[in-house]
Amino acid sequence: MKTYFRLLSFAKPIEKFAIPYLFITIFSVIFNTFNLVLVIPLLDTIFYNKKGTVTLAPTGHIPSMFQLLDYFKYYMNYFIYYHGPWGALQFVCIITIISVFLGNLFRYLSQRIMENLKVHTLLNLRRSVFNNVMDLHLGYFSNERKGDIISKIASDVQIVQFTVTGTLQVVFKEPLQLIVYIVTLFTISYKLTLFSLLIIPISAFVISRIVKRLKQQAKAAQETYGTMISNLDEALSGIKIIKAFNATSFIKNKFDKENIKYSNINKSMAKRQQLASPVSEFLGVGMVMFILLYGGNLILNEHSGDLTATSFIGFIIVFSQVMRPAKALSDSFSNIHQGIAAGERVLDLIDEKPLINDAENAKDINSFDDQIEFKNVSFAYQDKVVLNDINLTVPKGKTVALVGPSGGGKSTLMDLIPRFMEPRSGKILVDGIDIQNLKVNSLRSLLGVVNQESILFNDTIFNNIAFGKPNATLAEVEAAAQIANAHQFILAAEDGYETNIGDRGTKLSGGQRQRICIARAVLSNPPIMLLDEATSALDTESEKLVQEALNNLMKNRTSLIIAHRLSTIQNADMIVVLEDGKIVEKGDHLQLLNNNGLYKRLIDMQTFNPD
Repeated sequence: MKTYFRLLSFAKPIEKFAIPYLFITIFSVIFNTFNLVLVIPLLDTIFYNKKGTVTLAPTGHIPSMFQLLDYFKYYMNYFIYYHGPWGALQFVCIITIISVFLGNLFRYLSQRIMENLKVHTLLNLRRSVFNNVMDLHLGYFSNERKGDIISKIASDVQIVQFTVTGTLQVVFKEPLQLIVYIVTLFTISYKLTLFSLLIIPISAFVISRIVKRLKQQAKAAQETYGTMISNLDEALSGIKIIKAFNATSFIKNKFDKENIKYSNINKSMAKRQQLASPVSEFLGVGMVMFILLYGGNLILNEHSGDLTATSFIGFIIVFSQVMRPAKALSDSFSNIHQGIAAGERVLDLIDEKPLINDAENAKDINSFDDQIEFKNVSFAYQDKVVLNDINLTVPKGKTVALVGPSGGGKSTLMDLIPRFMEPRSGKILVDGIDIQNLKVNSLRSLLGVVNQESILFNDTIFNNIAFGKPNATLAEVEAAAQIANAHQFILAAEDGYETNIGDRGTKLSGGQRQRICIARAVLSNPPIMLLDEATSALDTESEKLVQEALNNLMKNRTSLIIAHRLSTIQNADMIVVLEDGKIVEKGDHLQLLNNNGLYKRLIDMQTFNPD
């Protein structure tokens, strides 16, 4: 129940919906019951002439509306005495039409309010889970399947809407409807009602046994669905590699295995859910038959007291409807397990706290004036040490290149600056201020990032360049594209800057994608540039164009670049050589060549030897 009430907290302000829903539902329940009870005076009026009795004028006080049978009998006698059976029948039919209209009107209004509550809850829940995911540290996404996260945000939240919030309607309305039905049955015949109430617990016990394992199965189903979506995402992302390595059959079998597992769990769940409804219906009909035998015996043997044949028919009709709210409650509790399981997965994602937050007294930083400094910085992924006691200074306006073998810690060192990760020990200072004492957003506003992988979005070229500056004008975007050597190919595209580049920019070449990324960095105009292997995946011609763009980008900026290619690093003001998480060499290109160390060996491996 704790999970259920937590999920309902996303419906706040729930009173905005609950209070009008409660009042409207009360009227809906009253008129719904009223419609059934009207059958009794309707039958009494129709069969009046066959009774062979003479109706006397009604006398005494008008009975209370809570005395339903006496109340209707009083007015039925009134209309029969003064207007005849035909007039009484007209009166009953008109009242029935009005009652049915009002009952359905209030039911419609209550359904509209409840639907608005469901949509409102879903909106808040999906917003909360997505916002929290966007705030999580990058390390979280390395350990989680993307498809599982997508499944929680899309599928699980939807299940919560249709099960957890859907039960609100049942919880508000059906118990009230059940109480009103039972009170009505007592007013008709308390003996029959007491007899019938002895049978209802049997139905409740049988149904509870059927739905007992649904929560466990529902949780397994959601986890399997998340795995299946992950496989789908990986298959679509790597379709070229899959086909290139003739791995289509392997991927099909991998997906099909999860698909079959998911289907089997759903079949097992459906079997239990669908069994609850026919069993409850069978038990309901069985109870009605027992009551019919018992009440019919009383009437046939004239032991029924004040219970007439028409009242008994009315009792049977009302009692047959008692099972409807009871069945709705049982169905709701069978479905709620699936919703609770999905809700727990969603709440786990919401409860995942970002490891990187602003300090309590964090400051804004609006400019970069001096240097970036690493002081005794170490970092480890769990037990694996990646950086060990790094000391490095990057002065303003200088270009510093990080080189070294793969796995040496270059990308990790760069990722520490925008606080994508936190060092295990040591400090990183910007203008003498520990970055942990700066607001993350203001720190990142000083940085421009261009990665080896061109991260673009399925949108227009204009919107991709203006991604970090949504209010940018066309002139500003074009100026950034010119600096990035991208303006000409953009103009040659079908719709110019309004050309859609497809999923992850697949409509563009690798060099074009990278130049769009550089234009995006240029537009944000940061004082510090972080370039991670920005040209490593390009052909020679594209590399030349991109390198020119990078040179334009780095003018009058502080740049930290990761690169292996000589063309990228030889003009750097300082080259830092990393190996096994340690700085083994520092200096400019010529100094390091003369040292005859690791840097020279790396350069020699790139040099073409005709022998």
